[in-house]
Amino acid sequence: VRYFLVKPWDVPVYVERGVADIGVAGKDIITENTPDVYELLDLKMGKCRMCVCAENGYVDRPGSKLRVATKFVNTAKSYYSSLGRGIEVIKLNGSIELAPLMNMSDVIVDLVETGTTLKENDMGVVTVIADISARLIANKASYRFKRDEIDKITSLLGELINENN
Repeated sequence: VRYFLVKPWDVPVYVERGVADIGVAGKDIITENTPDVYELLDLKMGKCRMCVCAENGYVDRPGSKLRVATKFVNTAKSYYSSLGRGIEVIKLNGSIELAPLMNMSDVIVDLVETGTTLKENDMGVVTVIADISARLIANKASYRFKRDEIDKITSLLGELINENN
């Protein structure tokens, strides 16, 4: 067994390309990048929510194009497309909650854990898009050829999770 650390956004890439047989990635990253991997187990840690957020008192204008600031561009596009809503995406990588305050966007799509940052900026959750947590993922070819070993790891992790919940 060999372990190595990579940046969270790169884990699905390493697993999908077979550099790693398995990995741990956030559901937000999996949803955003849609890697061709198996999602084996919800590890029930790193829990938060992917949300649409806006300034308190924000009133939506359904007929207008919505300006959405986010680092989760694909997720935002997919979510609003499912609602039949046209959006303009403003890609940011940090301090996303500032965008509505500076009149750069109408809403944001971001991860919310406690909501403290939103409260500090006089903002709130408009809607929850998805519940997020860390997931065990596997390369599809690796899973076919190393299924017993990967299933053993998955089973042991599952038992640990059940003991602690």
